Amino acid sequence: MYYLIFLLTLLDLLAIPVIRNEDPVPVYKTGDNMAWISKNYNDKDWSETRGNTSDKIFWSRTHVDLRPVENELIPLGLQINSFGAFEVYWDGVLIGRNGQLPKNGNPEIPGTECSYYRIPNHLISPGLHTIAMRSSQSLYPDVQRSIGFTINNYETLLTYPLVTTAYMNLMAGAFLIAAVYYFFLYLNSKRKQKDILIFATICLLFFTLLIMEYLKFHVKLPYSEFFLRLEIIGWLTFTNALLVPWYFIIQFNFRYGKWLMLALLLTLLGLYWFNYGHYDLTARLYSLAMLITAFIVVLNGILQKEKGGFIALAALLASALVNRLVVYDYGLFISFTIIVLSMLYLHSIRTSVIEAEHQNAVLLSSRLQLELLKKNIQPHFLRNTLTSMMDWVEESPKDGARFIQALATEFDIMNEISEQTLIPVTKELELCRQHLSVMGFRKEINYIWEQKGIDETQLIPPAIIHTLLENGITHSEPLSGNTIQFVLHYSLSKEAHQYTFETFAKNRPIMTDRAGGNGFKYIKARLTESYGQNWKLTSGSTENGWMSTIQILKQ
Repeated sequence: MYYLIFLLTLLDLLAIPVIRNEDPVPVYKTGDNMAWISKNYNDKDWSETRGNTSDKIFWSRTHVDLRPVENELIPLGLQINSFGAFEVYWDGVLIGRNGQLPKNGNPEIPGTECSYYRIPNHLISPGLHTIAMRSSQSLYPDVQRSIGFTINNYETLLTYPLVTTAYMNLMAGAFLIAAVYYFFLYLNSKRKQKDILIFATICLLFFTLLIMEYLKFHVKLPYSEFFLRLEIIGWLTFTNALLVPWYFIIQFNFRYGKWLMLALLLTLLGLYWFNYGHYDLTARLYSLAMLITAFIVVLNGILQKEKGGFIALAALLASALVNRLVVYDYGLFISFTIIVLSMLYLHSIRTSVIEAEHQNAVLLSSRLQLELLKKNIQPHFLRNTLTSMMDWVEESPKDGARFIQALATEFDIMNEISEQTLIPVTKELELCRQHLSVMGFRKEINYIWEQKGIDETQLIPPAIIHTLLENGITHSEPLSGNTIQFVLHYSLSKEAHQYTFETFAKNRPIMTDRAGGNGFKYIKARLTESYGQNWKLTSGSTENGWMSTIQILKQ
């Protein structure tokens, strides 16, 4: 809706030109002679090029041919786009000043690049009129920038920039809010998703780009800072031309993203180098490079059947069409807004996927809690344990009491850790020792526990070492002397935390694939819950029994 109103306003402003010669050509002469303000002064020998005027005063004269002006356009206004400080004369009558010309040894006070003046009603008539400008351009004497004139209703000339700025401010405010929201979302997120940070940065840069583009309507900028503003706009466009394809690369899992980003960076730097000083052209080429790169990524995403690929492609096509049909100063922002909206849609898809993964993780965690409790309250385990307990109580009440105490302690620890995702490694080791005490009474085997290099500050998923211990008890036969020894090693490297669990015993004949048993499924599920894919589990027989290794990779 905003764009429709804006375009209607634009069409209304440009509907019927007030001057017949729409591109009047000014002529120049260095010097200072007040006779040159006259409407009928003969300027046939003046030059169409200004040349380097250093800090001298120079004049320009431009002849415009007015058509009959309707009453609705009265009063008429004159908009001038020009560098320097100057006085403006319409048919020999002074109608305004911009900045201050050098005088009595005082330096020039620069004027603004764009200024507006009201043409007196009694000087408006169909036919030829002369705009004479007494000027200086001390700060950029070698810059040969032509003078632009627009004649229209005075109020329209003044209010049109305000209307345009109002719509652009609405857009800028929306991008600022989005930038702040997504920065907070990134800072308060545990996962620190790179695409959120990139999207927030894009929104902030685009907000800044809008502000810099229309800063001339907010702040009185001297012409000496005109190119600085364009340089800032260029670098903002440069940065966004890098970040937008990068966002798509992350969203669509583009395999060769690093190489494509390197090629894009080199292309943008080349465009900057070969077109330095041609600010509008350079910005257009930046946008073109951005669109081409984004097209490559999105088309690849469609081939990979990534979600949102066709939406992103439609947005890029619409953006290219807008850039083709709409004047660049407005087309840039409209097309970029379309792209950002498609990025927002892609982010919503990614958020829904993450939410689904979170829900699955919650369900997995609940299932693992039940699995952990079930491991120790299964009827077979309880029946055998209670039977052994009865025998020990009858034969040796003291040992029976120790048996009962060990079983109770194991159940207390299980109850304590069942709802936790990570527990101190000391709690895990205590659980293992209590379990060995229980199983020693049950099986009447001498179980030996040894641990080496344990870092007691570490956290691990609950019952993963305990599960390895259970596997070792179940699948092993004692050595001579009726002993089975378990040794847990901990080591730390640059890449990972490593736990190595060794069972020194005789291996029983393997009837099934031990690596695929329920115990290993539980360990893998717990490791995935806490570390995603940043872990490794290996297990296999050795000359002395069995060895299992858990590596928790550093992120």
